[in-house]
Amino acid sequence: MQAICVIGGSRYFGKLLVKRLQAAGHQVTVINRGSAPPPAGVEHLVVDRDDEAALTAVLGSRSFDAVVDQVCYTPVQAAIAARAFAGRTRRYVMTSTIEVYDPASAALPALPPGAPVPEELVDPAGWLVAADLPWHDEAYLEAHYAEGKRQAEAVLTRAGGFEFASVRSAHVLGGGPQEFTGRLAHYAERIARGEEIAVHAKALPTVFIHYEELAELLRWAATATDFTGPVNACSHGPLDVHGLAAIIAAQVGRAPVFRTVQAGEGASPFSFDRHYAMSNARATELGFSFSRTSDWLPGAVAEALTDEPSPNA
Repeated sequence: MQAICVIGGSRYFGKLLVKRLQAAGHQVTVINRGSAPPPAGVEHLVVDRDDEAALTAVLGSRSFDAVVDQVCYTPVQAAIAARAFAGRTRRYVMTSTIEVYDPASAALPALPPGAPVPEELVDPAGWLVAADLPWHDEAYLEAHYAEGKRQAEAVLTRAGGFEFASVRSAHVLGGGPQEFTGRLAHYAERIARGEEIAVHAKALPTVFIHYEELAELLRWAATATDFTGPVNACSHGPLDVHGLAAIIAAQVGRAPVFRTVQAGEGASPFSFDRHYAMSNARATELGFSFSRTSDWLPGAVAEALTDEPSPNA
């Protein structure tokens, strides 16, 4: 049994992570602002993580084998966490994102066309941190989501008070109504109604992961391995928007209708005019076994169409 702290953990794969940690016999503490209670038997600390004094006070004398931070979006939040958990935990795992590789949001080294993107393309050890930017402003943070994640990783990488690992998640799908972004439902509903899907003229592939698989990978990263640094988390098998739509169309029995957007015009989610589909080679070499996107995506589409969540939720 290990003592595990989850920051966030109130919805979607974070909620499932808490349940899986508990089912595995670990002692689990959840920290959030009280938006939703955790399962029975899980310790619940209600505090705003951005309030360093309050966070330190509520932690008291507690210590943990590992912390999984689901909701770290800025270098300011990362710095608060680094100070609050230094000496309290052996290991700190941050949930990051594929968006750190988006070439539209940062000048990154060029790769050969179509090459799966490895972790070293964004090295947090050398990434510039600017904590004085308006990270407290919601509009600024939304517009700079990828950079906030890059800088948060950088702060925690250099913190030195614990072993640090980041999990850079692909686009997360599955779970029906739990998938709160509604992106898969957007496609399923439009294709079922015969409505247009706006796509780029040359749509490039991206990568996905099922929310149950991501919860399991986070459990593994926190409790069953000791790697440090970033790992990419994605199922095998990149898909472009046309491949995604074809799988949905097979479920609804209706061919998708596409409309090609002009340069600079917005397209539907998961239609990308730039390449940053990740490689999952590092996590695989470390011992995690990924599924294939094609194996679970039809079931996720069925959930989106029926609004019935996975029984494992």
